[in-house]
Amino acid sequence: MEGPLGFVVIDKPAGLTSHACVSRLRRQLGTRRVGHGGTLDPAVTGVLPIAVGQATRLLPYLAGEKTYRGSIQLGRRTTTDDLEGELLEGQPWPQLSIPELDVQLESFRGAIDQRPPQVSAVHVDGERAHARARRGEWMDLPPRPVTIHRLELLRWDSACGVLELEVHCSAGTYIRSLARDLGERLGCGGCLASLRRVQAMGFRIEQAVPLADGEWTAELIPPQQPLADRPQRIASESEVEDWRCGRRLSLQPEMSAGPVVVLDGEGRMIGLGLHEEPGSLRPKVVFDARG
Repeated sequence: MEGPLGFVVIDKPAGLTSHACVSRLRRQLGTRRVGHGGTLDPAVTGVLPIAVGQATRLLPYLAGEKTYRGSIQLGRRTTTDDLEGELLEGQPWPQLSIPELDVQLESFRGAIDQRPPQVSAVHVDGERAHARARRGEWMDLPPRPVTIHRLELLRWDSACGVLELEVHCSAGTYIRSLARDLGERLGCGGCLASLRRVQAMGFRIEQAVPLADGEWTAELIPPQQPLADRPQRIASESEVEDWRCGRRLSLQPEMSAGPVVVLDGEGRMIGLGLHEEPGSLRPKVVFDARG
């Protein structure tokens, strides 16, 4: 295969944009074909999956769910729904017990409608909301359906009004919106104090490495690793050539629907296929395609 191929999982530091991390890796790896999955705000740290080479074509097929650990400051309402924004209002927070606070969190579990923050990447009339918000505009952003699969209260400091949470959620969920909405529900206001992503797109924080300043030396993660839950089709030597020429492969009819990872005889991923009809696998992503 030509050029580097696989994934890098960065433990993104605070203060850098996701785009800045990609730009640095392009220089270090000597390729422009680098892309990230799941943008993180500059202040947020943690898992930033980055695809290298032809693995960028796999990003749409990776799981969109993410897991965060963060803290919420009650009693403060800001322009950005986090501590970096301008303070709009400060109020005392209710002195709740842990069970009482957990009851208040119950309404945010499961499928909910959530209004994005004013400072967000949502498009409004062809422009990002955060760009308009920084010009002083206020936008009526409609709620969007999201799912919070798990919302666990880790710690509650009633003296400081700070609670720590772990949230496992669908793509498109804003933890800043969760902080804002919880504060509204409690009648005291709330904003995000800190946030760290510990899982995204099939990668966990244990796999993450610091963003290097000099030459990149860490090994790339094989492209099939985040697709480990998908069925696999091992291609013979002659089938590898058929595949790279865009020809279909046979497939057992009982194999589960959805994307199928195609490997060569040495266990290297050569692409991703989709069910065309019973017993047929159509090439969708082909690494090192011929012609």
